[in-house]
Amino acid sequence: MTKLSVNINKIATLRNARGGNIPDLIKAAIDIQNFGADGITVHPRPDERHIKQKDVLDLSQIIRTEFNIEGYPSENFIKLVKTVKPHQVTLVPDPPEAITSNAGWDTIKNFSFLKDIITDLKEFGIRTSIFIDTNLDFIAKASEINCDRIELYTEPYAALFPINKEKAVAPFVEAANFANKIGIKINAGHDLNLQNLKYFNEKIPFLKEVSIGHALIADALYLGIEKTIAAYKELLE
Repeated sequence: MTKLSVNINKIATLRNARGGNIPDLIKAAIDIQNFGADGITVHPRPDERHIKQKDVLDLSQIIRTEFNIEGYPSENFIKLVKTVKPHQVTLVPDPPEAITSNAGWDTIKNFSFLKDIITDLKEFGIRTSIFIDTNLDFIAKASEINCDRIELYTEPYAALFPINKEKAVAPFVEAANFANKIGIKINAGHDLNLQNLKYFNEKIPFLKEVSIGHALIADALYLGIEKTIAAYKELLE
């Protein structure tokens, strides 16, 4: 069964809008785990506009499932994840001012940069994943970088899915099959939701994990967080 990691950035965004501690990010993370999520994902940014560095440190004390920290591998980010030692670090190519992730790594252009970082992180016993598009050349290079996993950037799939789901998923099936063949495990994330997740998961049966935040937290406004997590988990069975 594909694991569900819940990205809680949007809960932190809501809290930060008013200051204080409502909603309580730590309580939310505990509840999300208790309601059946397989992991918690956070994406701390330099401006701390949602997840703050203190949040990451506090969360590391209460995560009993799997902790995935994603972000651009700046000096401060690497220092933070070495301190926390999460189960997984997902490297994304976002510049500091990006609103959200909008592309995967060019692993050819950034080969030496990424390889040095991943070698360093693996010495700390941290599983590594690279956020990446369906470009087969980039995936092949990711294998040479020696990352454990890739996370397929699924916004193009989500955008095309309502129009032509077969065409939408085709490049992702090809990319996943190729990665699986060369020994890289596959995660996925970005704009996956209750409408498009089941089909994606069925087409990639060896998918290890999906990281979902924006859509899941939005659905929870209508359904409640417990029912929402159950609904997403059901799609992954």
